[in-house]
Amino acid sequence: MDMKKQSRRKFSAEFKTKVALEAVKNQQTLAELSAKFEVSPGVISRWKGELLENLASTFEKKEGSEKDSVNVEELYAQIGQLKVENDWLKKNARRLGIL
Repeated sequence: MDMKKQSRRKFSAEFKTKVALEAVKNQQTLAELSAKFEVSPGVISRWKGELLENLASTFEKKEGSEKDSVNVEELYAQIGQLKVENDWLKKNARRLGIL
C-alpha cells in the first residue's frame, strides 16, 4: 500500500485576515465559514482570536519614529559643525599656501 504523507496547507496573511474578519462580523456561523473557505472551524476560531488580540497594536505609537526625529536633528547638527570645520580648514590651508 502506498501511503502518501499529507502536507499541511499554508495560508497567506491576507487570506487569514479575510477569513478572520468574516468571523468577527458574526454574519455567518463558523460552520458556514468553514464550508465557504474550506478551513476547519477551529482554525477560523484561532485566527479570529489572534486578530482580535493584535488589533490594539495597530494604533500603538511606533517606538522608532520618535527616536528617528532626534537622530535626524543630531545629524543636521553634526553636518553644520563639519561644514564650519571644513570651511575653516580651507581658509587656513589657502593662507598657508597648502591649497
